[in-house]
Amino acid sequence: MCRLFGLSAAPHRVHATFWLLEASDSLARQSRREPDGTGLGTFTVGDEPLVEKQPVAAYEDRAFATEAKERSSRTFLAHIRYASTGGLAPRNTHPFEQNGRLFAHNGVLGDLDRLDAELGPYRDLVQGETDSERFFALVTRRIDEHGGDVTAGLTAAAEWAAENLRIFALNVILTTATELWALRYPDTHELWVLERPSGGTQAVATSTTPVLPVP
Repeated sequence: MCRLFGLSAAPHRVHATFWLLEASDSLARQSRREPDGTGLGTFTVGDEPLVEKQPVAAYEDRAFATEAKERSSRTFLAHIRYASTGGLAPRNTHPFEQNGRLFAHNGVLGDLDRLDAELGPYRDLVQGETDSERFFALVTRRIDEHGGDVTAGLTAAAEWAAENLRIFALNVILTTATELWALRYPDTHELWVLERPSGGTQAVATSTTPVLPVP
């Protein structure tokens, strides 16, 4: 299954090299089990989204190693892919960008024709073949329908999916330049949150409930 990594240090700009490359179970190490794509999403000093991705394993991707060391951002979103829907191509590699937001997904959604119909004109936002990018377009539509409220839009999209689609797993991270949202549905997989005190080296990892629970 794909792996997701999200980090928020807002309002500070930081590096995420340790978690991406150096930790005992870093994303680079995990990519030996999930080898179908690697992506890193960050934001520039001017809050512009920067997405760097390739349909290759992180441990084989020299560009990923360089980016993991050099990029600084207030929020990070990284993804390593184990392909289910859509071929191995950059357009199907996470994260995706829409309207200045970044998004990545772990899991599988069914009934894509029904999802496409619900998207309406927002289907034009989808550049690849994945269920993940389609769901992101639904999130974008719902955010717009809720006047730009990301929490309300993400919740509404998840609720619609829960009621209308076959869901094998819906685990997502969405970031802006200053904020991060995480969702898991159903609660099959544990969501781990690492809280690190400012200026310290000690951290406590805890398993927590979904940030945005849905029925």
